[in-house]
Amino acid sequence: MKFLQFVTMDVAKAAEVARASDKVWASPPPGVKMLADYVCLGMPFPGLPPNTMVSIGVIEAESAEALAAVTYPPALAGASINNVPIMEMPVAGVAEVEKKYRG
Repeated sequence: MKFLQFVTMDVAKAAEVARASDKVWASPPPGVKMLADYVCLGMPFPGLPPNTMVSIGVIEAESAEALAAVTYPPALAGASINNVPIMEMPVAGVAEVEKKYRG
C-alpha cells in the first residue's frame, strides 16, 4: 500500500531528525520502500508555526509494522509524522475507476 508521509519539525530539531532518518533509510527494514521525498521550500498549508520545516514523502509499505519501523525513529528525534494512505489512479481513465468503486 502507498502512503503520503507528511513530516513536520521545528528547524531546531532538523539535524536530529535528519540523522535518525538517514539511519533508517540507509538500510530500511523489509517490506518498506521510499519512492520519493520532497522538502517544501514554502508553507504547503496554512496554520503551521513559524520556523517549521515540512517534508512530504511517498512510501510503499507491506505492513503496519514496516511503516512503524521507519516512522518511529524520526518521531523520537522530534518530528511529527502523519502517514496518509493513498490510492494510485491512472492519469487517463479516472472516470472509469470512479465508476468501478461507486458500484
